[in-house]
Amino acid sequence: MTATINKSTTTKPPAPLSVRLSRLWGGVITALTLVLAAAWVFPMYWAVVTSVKPDDETVAAPPTLWPQKFDFSSYSYIFQNSPIVRWYINSVLTAVLITFLVLLLSILCAYALSQINFRGRTWLYWLVLAGFMIPFQASLIPLFIFINKLGLVNSYTGLVVPQLAAPIAVVIYKQFFDQVPHELGDAARIDGASEWRVLFGIFLPLNWGITVSLGIVTFIAAWNNFLWPFIVMNDTAKLTIPVGITQIQSAYGVAYAKTMATAVTAAVPTVVAYLIFQRRVTEGVMATAGLK
Repeated sequence: MTATINKSTTTKPPAPLSVRLSRLWGGVITALTLVLAAAWVFPMYWAVVTSVKPDDETVAAPPTLWPQKFDFSSYSYIFQNSPIVRWYINSVLTAVLITFLVLLLSILCAYALSQINFRGRTWLYWLVLAGFMIPFQASLIPLFIFINKLGLVNSYTGLVVPQLAAPIAVVIYKQFFDQVPHELGDAARIDGASEWRVLFGIFLPLNWGITVSLGIVTFIAAWNNFLWPFIVMNDTAKLTIPVGITQIQSAYGVAYAKTMATAVTAAVPTVVAYLIFQRRVTEGVMATAGLK
């Protein structure tokens, strides 16, 4: 006699409404993120693709998303017929110098505001905070007039010095210096250490991560800066690479492939820096946004 066992099938209850709405909302956010990522990547893709197209294909209608024939002559053309190497050197030197001086001045100012008691410290800090309220474009005309009266127009000094004011870096450093226990500095001073030794021997090493992050962000910003170098420099040999891109187009007509080749070449250092120091760049941007 065989016994038959009936297996009861259990039906999984449906997920609660809140869970289903959460999943639906997560899918919408994911789809929106993908659309925004595609919209952000497409201009870079289009610049790279256009730079390897023949000139006649760049103005063809309708435009092609992929080159019918790869042509790298635009890259050789810009290196042979424009001072792009000199522009690269100018950008590297000015960006490195601006980064070093911005970090140095910001560290010194932030340490004084954080650890040294002096008359007017609070007012000075409020003046630094007021720097956030004045956009650079608002002070552009009086700044150019001032630089012109000093005779620094079309000079590297006039290019670098106005870019050294970085109140946000001062505020960020001050916030991090405030978190360092005062006992460390007091113990070093009792042992005879000077303020310079306390700063560079104790406070700065404890905040080395934010220094690297701010340095990378500052370098990228100085490298990509277009407005002030475009206004203050008029000698072609002294231009930086972002301004040099405009000279390629104005000197040789509407040459989209050559212009895009120059833009791609100019973007290589910042792209490489971001890929190598992606985590540090993110930390610097978060610190700049006021996040800890």
